[in-house]
Amino acid sequence: MLKNIRNKLVEYKNTNTWLLFIWNECKRIQFSRQYSKYSDRELIQKLYFEFSGQIPEIDNPVLFSEKLQYLKLFYRDDTLTKCVDKFSVRSFVESKGYSDILNELLQEFDNIDDFDLDSLPESFVLKGAHGSGWNLICKNKTLINWFPWKLVMKSWLKQNIYYNGREWPYKNVTPRIVIEKYLEDSDGELKDYKFHCFHGKPLFIQINTGRFTKLASQNFYDPNWRLQPFGKDLSPNLDVEIPRPKNFHEMMKVAEDLSEEFPYVRVDLYNVSEKIIFGELTFYPASGLPDFVPSKYDEIWGELLNITSININEKK
Repeated sequence: MLKNIRNKLVEYKNTNTWLLFIWNECKRIQFSRQYSKYSDRELIQKLYFEFSGQIPEIDNPVLFSEKLQYLKLFYRDDTLTKCVDKFSVRSFVESKGYSDILNELLQEFDNIDDFDLDSLPESFVLKGAHGSGWNLICKNKTLINWFPWKLVMKSWLKQNIYYNGREWPYKNVTPRIVIEKYLEDSDGELKDYKFHCFHGKPLFIQINTGRFTKLASQNFYDPNWRLQPFGKDLSPNLDVEIPRPKNFHEMMKVAEDLSEEFPYVRVDLYNVSEKIIFGELTFYPASGLPDFVPSKYDEIWGELLNITSININEKK
């Protein structure tokens, strides 16, 4: 019941910019206070229990969601910080030889006074480089009320989402806004191809369609493009048939190369007129909380993630 009410509030604030600003400020204050109140382990256990009703086994994790909490606490690699930053990740992608798949960068700034609306095209995508889900897909800039949106951006620039779920890579990311070219595929939308990679191997491909609509759906496929009987937060939609992209093997190669040095990462790609465009790298989807439908796949995915050979910080 409470989860349904929260989901309705989230849905509403995503359509009301003033409410979005208030929501962001409340979250910023809430998590800033929690930072001094709870240790990383305590907050991770608290959030996990509030979400699932279960206390995660962190020291000897079995479930995929438990292993992601373990990685939050003990896996430290400065490359992670570079990769969660939606601006600096561009240089990581370039270093892998994939500069050609980067979306066009229109602006980057860390002060709202440097936001130059006049120089932007009619359509663009605005993102908080240091956050998750901080986006504005602008199809016509003249139809946007920019006063509250500037307040939202100011709120983003004051936040450190490391406080929210203790995802360590975000702790030292520079707060800034990036603006990129607006993308759209031949269907008038933008399918999101999310490659879930374990130890450099893309084992599952999650495709999100109809984003921001009532027809939104999510299906998972294996590398042979066989529909999988599970979802994350959503059940698979058997009525939605998603054709395998013609350049699928090329997309797989990109995902392999970008994920090769990490135990787990989700590589997000777009495919616009058969041109691959890089989206982002995600190390803890949904903050690593247990959202599989059905839940047994949390254990199945957990078996795929080997954490025994990972160099970790001393346990605290």
